[in-house]
Amino acid sequence: MRNVEFHNREKETKDIRAILDRRPTLITFIYGPINSGKTELINHVTSELSDEYVVFYINLRTKFLASYDDFIESLFEMEMESNGVIKKGKETLAELVSSITKVAGIPINKEFLDYVFKDNKPKNAFSYILKLFEEVRATGKQPVLIIDELQKIGDVNVNGSLIYELFNFFIDLTKEAHLAHVFVATSDSLFMERVYSEAMLEGRCRYLRVDDFDEATTTAFLEVHGFTDDEKSVAWEYCGGKPICLVELVNTEEDRRGKAEEMLKIRKGQIEEIVYSLEARDTEMFDVVMGLLSEFIGKEKVGYKYISDGIKFLVGKNIIFADSMNKELRAQSKLNLLAVREVIANA
Repeated sequence: MRNVEFHNREKETKDIRAILDRRPTLITFIYGPINSGKTELINHVTSELSDEYVVFYINLRTKFLASYDDFIESLFEMEMESNGVIKKGKETLAELVSSITKVAGIPINKEFLDYVFKDNKPKNAFSYILKLFEEVRATGKQPVLIIDELQKIGDVNVNGSLIYELFNFFIDLTKEAHLAHVFVATSDSLFMERVYSEAMLEGRCRYLRVDDFDEATTTAFLEVHGFTDDEKSVAWEYCGGKPICLVELVNTEEDRRGKAEEMLKIRKGQIEEIVYSLEARDTEMFDVVMGLLSEFIGKEKVGYKYISDGIKFLVGKNIIFADSMNKELRAQSKLNLLAVREVIANA
């Protein structure tokens, strides 16, 4: 398998660096279709930051978050012995900050952790993080908090919805205290619709879309990996600029057209299973969904006014991406678009 390097995200990289060069004022939501390269972009930008930044990166993608405790545990990092016992480590915030190099989570010791979980109150955790970030700033460095796949906590409640408590905390860190840059990344269209419609975030956040590659960037990417002109045409026809799909073709040494056709056949079958199993359960919703998909026969983008149940279904199944900022629906990938058109044509 070839090693596929990070490829040309010049505009998005420039946008993020411009934000980091300024005083923290707004929450930045990084959004886009699934597998468009959001996490890779974040990792690339943060890996190139100078030592004046201290990055706290939390990826909730693989976390099971059914409760407040689950979420809090996902935020903090504690040094553990091989037998699972907590190591005796730094005792003060200043000592914890002095030991920070490259952080996956937020460092904490046993004493502070007990405080965080006391009374099951989010404000305890947020108070600790605030004080930790203030200690970082006192050393002359800039805290940066990044939470990837934040939508995972959407249904967690602690005396009300945890997400609202968290949004308020982010506002305190950025717009109120100007203490830390806060980036939230997600590929969940329904979560972004909720964010975009949230009154408490009006004037307190910005949106940065990380999309699939355009045709010129796709061509340049494929040229690096020795694609012929015919193979580049095949890749654009089937994959568009979807990075993960292009990487599949890069890792296919022979018969790339055959590989692309195979991927389309598999995706068509998956969508047929999703849609026609719906017909057996709910014929009315099936008709709505088929009507929505039919709009993509001659279009790549379809406007919408609100998130209907049919849109929720297709977005939830990762067939359609809803861009709340532009009020547009489109397939999650070129492969999805082609598969949808074949499913409708054969209906």
